[in-house]
Amino acid sequence: MKAFPILAGGTGMVLVGGSVAVSGHLADAPDLTVQALRYGVACLLLLAWARRTRTALHRPRGREWLWLLGVTGAGLLVFNIALVHGARHAEPAVLGVAVACVPILLAVGGPWLTGHAPAARVLFAAGVVTLGAILVEGLGRADGAGVLWAVVTFACEALFTLLAIPVLGRHGPLGVSVHATWLATVLFGVFGVLIEGPAAVLRLHLDDVLAGAYLAVAVTAVAFLLWYTCVARLGPGRAGLLTGVAPVSAALTGMALGGPAPRPLVWLGIATVAAGLALGLTTHRRTPAGPDRAARSEQDLTVESELEPGTGAGGGAGGVARSGRGSAERPGCGRRRSYRRRNLILGQARSAGSRL
Repeated sequence: MKAFPILAGGTGMVLVGGSVAVSGHLADAPDLTVQALRYGVACLLLLAWARRTRTALHRPRGREWLWLLGVTGAGLLVFNIALVHGARHAEPAVLGVAVACVPILLAVGGPWLTGHAPAARVLFAAGVVTLGAILVEGLGRADGAGVLWAVVTFACEALFTLLAIPVLGRHGPLGVSVHATWLATVLFGVFGVLIEGPAAVLRLHLDDVLAGAYLAVAVTAVAFLLWYTCVARLGPGRAGLLTGVAPVSAALTGMALGGPAPRPLVWLGIATVAAGLALGLTTHRRTPAGPDRAARSEQDLTVESELEPGTGAGGGAGGVARSGRGSAERPGCGRRRSYRRRNLILGQARSAGSRL
């Protein structure tokens, strides 16, 4: 397993997890307007990066519009709405647990979209990572509406990755990120004007602008590009395991910013997430049996040709004569004779070994 896509996905999730503390500063800000500005700035940064790296950006065509609108509408707009409304009916831990279950859905849905069966090793690792993330997040209370919004949050978080798979091949991580951010700018901008009003931008304070700027640069422009690079290289199943890094990053970031040290159960969850990542992101290489047997058979034939006079490259007329005789014999006789010679050679080798 190559290290770069793992580092890319892990870094993206660290940035996402660390944004939890920053997002708290936007609790009283006009959310839709802030999100529109966030994605607009991120889109400009991604376009500048595409120009600097001379990466060609393609215009969506046909069904690609539907996939990209799904990524933006479900993965960004509805996800944000679900978080806002869910927080009114459920404790943050409930929504966190919902997001923590995403690795299992990605381990199943990702291969299904590409026409493959889920890998048992990755599926089991996703369960381990999910368990660890739940231990880190803890459990909370919620009413019926809170549970419903938690389910919506879970689905939208998974769709942000799954719906991008069909377009990653043609557009690449940078292209998908650019299209997702400009579409999000339009959607959040329209809903922001309709719900919060055109003057909502004037109600922003300095800390709102700074928090939004961090979200635009680190959590959107950088994290989106890193995440989709990871998904394109590893596939959604293995990449989904790295979502377990986000709650770990949130817990450690909170402690680094002066919060209380994590409880023992949280440390157990962190260790469980690490174990799941090690299980799912490492590969167990096995030597194929077919080539092995072929190599042994070739070696046996070489030994026979060296021990039997007149065979092989320098066998001369004797080798030709035996070759002609073998072609005239009944099928299977040559094979039995070869087995007898091989057994004789092995017996002589054992005798020599016992004498030594």
